Amino acid sequence: MTTYWALEEIPENFGPSAVTIGKFDGVHIGHVEIIRQLDDIAQIRGLTATVVTFDRHPAALFRPEAKPVEITGMARRIELIEQAGVHSNLVLPFTHELAALSPRDFVTTVLVQALHAQVVLVGHDFRFGSHAEGDVDRLKEFGVEYGFEVILIEDVSSVNGMRVSSSAIRVLMGEGDVETASALLGRMPAVRAAVVHGAKRGRELGYPTANLSQETTGLIPADGVYAGWLTDNGTRYPAAISVGSNPTFEGIHLRTVEAFLLDASLDLYGHVVVVEFASRLRGMVAFDGIEALMDQMASDVLDVRKVLAL
Repeated sequence: MTTYWALEEIPENFGPSAVTIGKFDGVHIGHVEIIRQLDDIAQIRGLTATVVTFDRHPAALFRPEAKPVEITGMARRIELIEQAGVHSNLVLPFTHELAALSPRDFVTTVLVQALHAQVVLVGHDFRFGSHAEGDVDRLKEFGVEYGFEVILIEDVSSVNGMRVSSSAIRVLMGEGDVETASALLGRMPAVRAAVVHGAKRGRELGYPTANLSQETTGLIPADGVYAGWLTDNGTRYPAAISVGSNPTFEGIHLRTVEAFLLDASLDLYGHVVVVEFASRLRGMVAFDGIEALMDQMASDVLDVRKVLAL
């Protein structure tokens, strides 16, 4: 897959293309189905399958305090889009200039002049252009005028009939329900970060943990203890994962992610690792003393083995 980071990077002879547009945060099963349909249409019609997404949520520009945390960081999002089978990916910088484009200017600048689109796949609630003035009906009108077909995509529902959306996944993660979130994502939710030095309390208790940097990418679930996996340099290790501020110890205020590897002892400092959340074992609680905490940690490790079928 070729990723373009600006319209200026797209070659003049690009396309003709089949295009879908969206934030694609999480690249969940609904997004993957859209890309699959896009790729099928592109192959049948001899077009270049192209995903158009944005480098940030629009709220990051206009209402930073209301910006939702990304389910996946940009690097991981590009990896997942590529895995879904698309040919090209255009990541548009969401700037004031882009946001100010009228619906017509957005269509002519992006779809017509740059991508030479012949087919555009969108959902029923698709909006575009300044102040989201453009809708599907307007896009169809432009399609007739500029010579591209607009195809509407139906929502993809989960097993329980829940509408698959990034918003629903954020709610589930906020509740610690990583298993249902996994069903909507089509994979376990994960975060990526460098391993940094911590307070080393886990090591003193016999459970040395890999402490993730505060510069974590990906949506961290609710505080608690989870069964999951840590991947370092392509190798995956079962792990007991703690999310929270360690309420048993005084003076700790930062919310951290720590992973204890069950069957390996590694020096991971400075390594960029991926931590996946398979199942929530319990909430985060303050224990009455170190012995009670150690007993619970031993129990947590046993529960992780059961959950991961080790």
